Amino acid sequence: MSKIWNASDYDLSRRRLIPCFDLFYATAADLAARTVCALPTPAILDIGAGTGLMSGFVMQKVGAASLFLLDESAEMTDKALIRLEKFKPTRFLQSMTEPLPEMKFNAVVSSVAIHHLTNEEKRGLYGRIFHALAPGGIFVNAEQVLGETDWEESLYDEMHIGGARTLGSDEEEIRAARERMSYDRSATLAEQVTWLREIGFQRVGTFFQWGRFAVFAGWKDSPL
Repeated sequence: MSKIWNASDYDLSRRRLIPCFDLFYATAADLAARTVCALPTPAILDIGAGTGLMSGFVMQKVGAASLFLLDESAEMTDKALIRLEKFKPTRFLQSMTEPLPEMKFNAVVSSVAIHHLTNEEKRGLYGRIFHALAPGGIFVNAEQVLGETDWEESLYDEMHIGGARTLGSDEEEIRAARERMSYDRSATLAEQVTWLREIGFQRVGTFFQWGRFAVFAGWKDSPL
C-alpha cells in the first residue's frame, strides 16, 4: 500500500476516487467466491490488504474461510482486523516483494496495490502467487492499469477524475490523489494478462474494465 494514504479516511476516499467501486470490487470477489465455494474452509490470501476492503467483499460471498492479510502497513491492517474481526484473520506485516507465506492458498486476491511495484517486481510476485496456489486455485487482481497509448491514458484520466468529482471529491482530495499517483508504476492490462499466461496460469482473462480500473484473473491447473 502507498505510505501517503491516511488510514483514517482511506475507505470513504477510495469510494469517491474509484467511480466504479462497487462493481469493481464485487466482480473480483465473485470470481474468488465461485472458485472456492465448494470447499469447506478455503484458504484466502489478500495481498496489499490495506483496511480490508477487498477481503470484506470476498467474505460477504464466501462466508467462512481461513483468511490471511498481507500488507506492510500496521496502521492500515489494524483497521482491517477490526472490520474482519468475526473471521479471525491472520496478518502478515511484510512487503509484497518478500517471499509469500509457506502454505497453499485456494484464492489469492489483491486490489489497487500491485501497481506500486516495478514491472519486474510485479512479474516476480505473480510467479510467487502461482506457486503459492493450490491446484484449481485462482489469482484475481482488481487493479489500476496503464493505457496502451498516450491518448488512451489521457481518456482514462478524464474518466477517473471526472467521475471522482461527480461523486464528491473536492480539489484537495484530487490533488492528493494525483500526488500519490505520481509514484505509481502501472502496467498495461495486456502486459499483465500476458505475464500470467507465460507463468502458467490457465483461463486467464479480463472480467471487468472501466477506464483504468480493471479486474483480471487466472487459475492454476485443476486438481487431478
